[in-house]
Amino acid sequence: MTTLANRPGTALLVVDVQNGVMSDAYERDRVVATIGRLVDRARGEHVPVVWVQHNDEVLVADGEPWRIVPELSPKDGDPVVQKHHADSFEATGLDELLEGLGVGRVLVTGAATDACVRATLHNALARGYDTTLVGDAHTTGPLPDGLGLPSPDQVIAHTNFYWAQQTVPGRVAATVPADQAISAARV
Repeated sequence: MTTLANRPGTALLVVDVQNGVMSDAYERDRVVATIGRLVDRARGEHVPVVWVQHNDEVLVADGEPWRIVPELSPKDGDPVVQKHHADSFEATGLDELLEGLGVGRVLVTGAATDACVRATLHNALARGYDTTLVGDAHTTGPLPDGLGLPSPDQVIAHTNFYWAQQTVPGRVAATVPADQAISAARV
């Protein structure tokens, strides 16, 4: 269904699963384990796994907070995209990388739900990709107190709900659990 011509492939995007992002993330260990199983399944089915790493004044390149969590790691040949904005596509080579791989569908996982995951979802869909949020493979940390903001579990539930309701002509937006993500993206 993608509007991107001659791009039938699927890629798994693993966004910002870095030490500094995941240190206080909601259900961190469960989410990391779920992403790990999904990465293994994607590799087993020859679905490219693309890692995205944020760089800024807190997540300084090559520093410990910047590194991908130790339970997960890119393998030789896995593309790693460095970014400086919430959106994984903004001022990066991600779009060109996916084009070169023939990818028109992306599965999005990672952190933080209310920032980089959400920005990446919206911009992938706007750029023409079929965009699937893996509902049990993203997380966020606690939000500031005193502002009336929802708890992390509510942010995740709301994002899963509203992403499943997205409609755009010629493209698919969906939310699926990790155990259905690879097969759902191949439909």
